[in-house]
Amino acid sequence: MKNASLAVDIGASSGRLTMGSIVDGELVLEEIHRFENGLIKKKEHLCWDIDHLFNEVKVGLKKCAENGLAPTSIGIDTWAVDFVLLDENDQLLTDAVAYRDPRTDGMMEEVEQIIPKEMLYAQTGIQFQKFNTIYQLHYLKKHKPDLLEKATSFLMIPDYLHYLLTGVKTNEYTNATSTQLVHAKSKKWDRQLIEQLDLNYDMFLPIQMPKTKIGKLKKSLVEEVGLDMEVILPATHDTGSAVIATPEKGETIYISSGTWSLMGVESFHPVTNNIAMNYNFTNEGGIDGRFRFLKNIMGLWMIQEVKRMYDDIYSFSEFVKMAEETEAFDSIVNVDDARFLKPDNMVEEIRGYCRETNQVIPQSPGEVAKCVFDSLVEIYKQTVEQLEEVCGKTFNKINVIGGGTQNAMLNQLIASGTKKNVHAGPVEATSIGNIVAQFIALGELKDIDEARTIIKDSFDITLYKGSE
Repeated sequence: MKNASLAVDIGASSGRLTMGSIVDGELVLEEIHRFENGLIKKKEHLCWDIDHLFNEVKVGLKKCAENGLAPTSIGIDTWAVDFVLLDENDQLLTDAVAYRDPRTDGMMEEVEQIIPKEMLYAQTGIQFQKFNTIYQLHYLKKHKPDLLEKATSFLMIPDYLHYLLTGVKTNEYTNATSTQLVHAKSKKWDRQLIEQLDLNYDMFLPIQMPKTKIGKLKKSLVEEVGLDMEVILPATHDTGSAVIATPEKGETIYISSGTWSLMGVESFHPVTNNIAMNYNFTNEGGIDGRFRFLKNIMGLWMIQEVKRMYDDIYSFSEFVKMAEETEAFDSIVNVDDARFLKPDNMVEEIRGYCRETNQVIPQSPGEVAKCVFDSLVEIYKQTVEQLEEVCGKTFNKINVIGGGTQNAMLNQLIASGTKKNVHAGPVEATSIGNIVAQFIALGELKDIDEARTIIKDSFDITLYKGSE
């Protein structure tokens, strides 16, 4: 082994630092530190505690030093769309407001009055979601224009965390595409769209691609944590990193299954026609200039919230077991209905939807859980059909990656519902994808194809049969 790399993967509910190295031709992972994340209320908004997140990154680095570990490089990935603004002195002008905050209510409709929907999709290829960065920025332009006037740097969450590590400001490509402000073909900020919205084009930085080495840790940070290493951009959009870890080199549908379900295919060209727009597919940036042609689906967020509404007295595995024992219950909800984005009570919201659509109302925890799982499968089936229509081909398998690979019931339901074999694994796809991007930059791996071969050989992949 020549190098070890450290992946910092931060999701909506937790974060982790994982070190990866290649030993005897296999990728070996070692978890260094795990910590909690969640929304906090600051003033009138739901926010991420960005100071807490960076402090936890430093805790993980100190643990490495204490354990005699000296990774060569580090890279950070997080969720998409959220950002901070810095002033001319590189001081924070904004909190890290979260995409689940209701400030964007009505903003998408207002932007459509400025930029026709068809034009916006043709140029960016990005799915219309009310929390996209473009609508968050439009809110600021409308309600806090003085703040925007002071902004000289726009940094997405992983961009800002990389800045705190190095003092170097960057906008990384895969996360930048989620703003709905990057031109799909040029892969650069779309000046026309930005100026149509009367935003300051100069606050957006030149876009950097995954595998870019951006610098070393700041000297003060080296002294604080006891380590020095190179900072390399992974695909900083966590789904971008996860899809790198899809263990298939051939054509396959993937589901990055976690808080969100990101379901789609890898493409070398954006698909921005009206059919793709009407089905609300997105063309998010991937590594090596690829595109993740996919659909964002609500995902396991719903069962996470159901668990919370039952005061966390049941584990996720217990919810699965109870759902399996509730075979006769078959009510379905539309998981992508905006009412499920951030309800006060997820269980009551599910019951309300069933009541309003004249379906049997789930009562027991098992019935609620089965309703969530069956509803996810229903939209996965629909998405498969739409993908095959838009792409003009039939896909034979589905790769499930991420935390949802551990839900055997859901994976078998996907296989049975879509009549396609489901290959589930690896679990830690995002950290793996983050690490292998760094390895390619360091010359430890040749390219994505070699990385995927090693990933397939290194981690258990479970087969769920949907067709013979």
